[in-house]
Amino acid sequence: MKLPRGRLDKSRVVTDPRDTLADVLDRELTGYAVFESQETLLLDGEGRGVITFTDGVPVLVYHTGTDRGGPPALADLAVPGPYHVSLYALDNADLESAHEAADLRVPPGMPAERLGGDPALADSTRRAAPDERLSAMGDGDAAAAEDGPAEQSAVEAFLDDAEKIEAIKDQARSEARERAQQWEF
Repeated sequence: MKLPRGRLDKSRVVTDPRDTLADVLDRELTGYAVFESQETLLLDGEGRGVITFTDGVPVLVYHTGTDRGGPPALADLAVPGPYHVSLYALDNADLESAHEAADLRVPPGMPAERLGGDPALADSTRRAAPDERLSAMGDGDAAAAEDGPAEQSAVEAFLDDAEKIEAIKDQARSEARERAQQWEF
């Protein structure tokens, strides 16, 4: 996904992506957020998550490490925090061509549900979404999540990803050996 460089609006570390999603909705930000997980920051993990917004409502999700978009990219982002989040402001016109990528689209409330685990924020996001976004997704977010892996919660999708689980186990073993050496065990 190619996006023009936006104007940096905010950059900070958050423990819960829900905080960022609520802030973007409250401020009606048009632009995008770049999420870098603890894995990426501290452990040379690969990839960043990018979520675009129009007037505070999520439109697209893309994960640079897995090269997946849409609901599957939300599962890739659903890792334990903290996250370093950078918010960039853009004009609507700068996002038009990117927002044409149907395979990267997500229903408006899905990021709040899958990343933030916050049904109330998801409802607020759906209320803020333009009618054409909701009607294009069918009957709210639920219809868009039918048939296939998008129906899974982020946790279920994560647990189904054997590669990710094995990488976490390897990382934990490595950290345990390192600590044992430091503590002379």
